[in-house]
Amino acid sequence: MSDNQEQQDFWSAKAGEKWISNQREMDALLAPVLQLVLDHADLQAGETVLDIGCGAGTSTAQAAQLVGDTGHCKGLDIADTLLHHAKRELDRPNVAWLLADAQTHQFQSNTYDVMISRFGVMFFSDTVAAFANIRSTLKPQGRIVMAAWGPAPENPWFMLPAQAAKAQLGQMPKTDRSLPGPFAFENQGKVVEMLAEAGFSNIKTTNHALGLTAPNGLDSAAQLCCEIGSASAALQYFNGTAEDRQAIAARIAELFKPFETQVGLYIPASIHLFTAQAS
Repeated sequence: MSDNQEQQDFWSAKAGEKWISNQREMDALLAPVLQLVLDHADLQAGETVLDIGCGAGTSTAQAAQLVGDTGHCKGLDIADTLLHHAKRELDRPNVAWLLADAQTHQFQSNTYDVMISRFGVMFFSDTVAAFANIRSTLKPQGRIVMAAWGPAPENPWFMLPAQAAKAQLGQMPKTDRSLPGPFAFENQGKVVEMLAEAGFSNIKTTNHALGLTAPNGLDSAAQLCCEIGSASAALQYFNGTAEDRQAIAARIAELFKPFETQVGLYIPASIHLFTAQAS
């Protein structure tokens, strides 16, 4: 996908609906990533927070709890389907929602202490312009804390379902992972350069090995992969049948089996964390 309108169309349609249908399981799966962001954001009572790519609102709601009644959080997303769900389910006094494109929205300057994002910043058509625009709404020395997927080969949540789908349906068209998409930030040095060009300072990046916590076991995780992610994309691209889906889910469950533990299914993940300050 090459522009933000395509992202809006994608997430406002079936992709957003699928996310909402599976939100509880996805939030549980990605809970370690959100915790990583919140731990490093070190939100304080009374702070103002902008959550970029808030989706169905879980990250915004958790941030709002941390800043308390004297603070305020605004969740921004480009997809009306996800944001309407967030408004309906997470209405509280210190939270607001904004349907907008963070790359082009005319923000009020000197407004936010912190910008956070859990996987919401890898999809801009012009990333430098987007970060410069976000910087314009931060207070002096305002900070950003954002998580993005690390290298694709180190993330079996994507790679193994893609492998299972390929075995059943064939090879998907090759894509350039550096383009807007889940792995656009896997090159940490490139992201640091873009943040610097956008006017940020004190830029730091670290990589974290986490375990994604699939809450409902092996078969449920395999079915989830057929709803959201690389296997889902392949099923849609090849017009896969119910039999295809069943075969792919069975293969994913087989590939994920080594990640079963006595306390649940933990899928290894490589996560990049980026922090910086507004100059």
